[in-house]
Amino acid sequence: MDLDAWTRARTPRWTRLDALVRARRLDGAQADELVRLYQATATDLSAVRSAAPDPETVTRLSQLLARARGRLAGAHAPAWSDVARFVAVSVPAALYRIRWWTVAVMVVFLVVGVATGLLVALDPDARALMGSPSSQREYVDEQFAAYYEPGAGFATMVWTNNAWIAAVCIGTGITGVLPVYMLLTNAVNVGAAGGLMAAYGRLDVFLQLISPHGLLELTAIFVAGAAGLRLFWTMVDPGPRPRGRALAQEGRALFTVALGLVGVLAVSGLVEGYVTGSSLPWPVKVAVGALVLALFWAYTLVLGRRAVAAGETGDLTADRAGYVVATAG
Repeated sequence: MDLDAWTRARTPRWTRLDALVRARRLDGAQADELVRLYQATATDLSAVRSAAPDPETVTRLSQLLARARGRLAGAHAPAWSDVARFVAVSVPAALYRIRWWTVAVMVVFLVVGVATGLLVALDPDARALMGSPSSQREYVDEQFAAYYEPGAGFATMVWTNNAWIAAVCIGTGITGVLPVYMLLTNAVNVGAAGGLMAAYGRLDVFLQLISPHGLLELTAIFVAGAAGLRLFWTMVDPGPRPRGRALAQEGRALFTVALGLVGVLAVSGLVEGYVTGSSLPWPVKVAVGALVLALFWAYTLVLGRRAVAAGETGDLTADRAGYVVATAG
C-alpha cells in the first residue's frame, strides 16, 4: 500500500466526518451521512492497521472514530456505562492480577510488625526508645484510645492520610525502594504501638481499636505496595513484551488500581470514623471490619477472576490505549 497516496485519497472523507462531528446540530441527511462516514472510516482504520500500521495515521483515525462514536451514541449513556464497566470489570481485574503480590507484601508486613511488637513488649531497652515511662503510660491509657474520635472530620483525616500512603507506594513504585521503605516504616510503627500496649497489659484494647478498620485499611496499603512493586518488577523483567510496552500496560493498570483504592480507603475511613470509636459492642465492631474485608476479597477474587478469564487486565481498551507496534515472538 502506498500510504501517502491512500491517505490523500481519503482525507476529504475524514475531514467531512470531523466537520459533522463538530457540528452543533445535524439534520436527518447529515446524521445518515455521519453514520456512513463513520463506517467507512472504521474500515479505513482496519486497513491501515493490517497493511501499513503508521502510528500517526492510526492515532488520528482512532481519535476521530472515538469522537464520532460519542456523537452517534450520545454522551450520557456511554459515560455511565464506562463507569459501571470500570467498577465491575477493570478494577477487579487489576486487583486480581496482583493478588499474590498483595499476599506477599502482607506476609512480610505482618512478620516485621509482629517481630517489632515482640521486641518492644519484651525488651525494656527497646521500649525506652519510645519515650519516658510516664509518656508511655499516658499513650497507653489515654492517647491511643482518644485518637479514635467518631465523626466526619476524623473519617476525612484518616482517608486523606491513608490515601497519601497508598499514593506514595504507587507513585514511586517504579523505584522499587520507596514503597519498601514506606511499608516497612508502617509495619514497624504498627508493631511498636501494639508491643507497647501489650507491655502494659492493654493488647486487647489495641486489637479492639485497630481491627474494625485496620483489616481493610492495611489490606489497601498492601495492595498499593504490591501494585508499585509489580511495576518495578516489570521494568526488571518485562517478559516477552518490549520493556516500553510492558511498562505502559502495567502503568495504566496500576492507575486503575489507584482509582479503585480511593473507594476502598473511603470505606475504611468511614469505618474508622463511625464504627471504631462508636459505642457499639466490640464484637459488632470487629464483625463490621471482618465483613468489609470479606467483601473486598470477594469483589477481587470473584469479579476479578471472571474479568481476567475474559481477557481483561485493568488496562485501557485497545482503541483508547494508543497505537502498538507489532513485534515478532
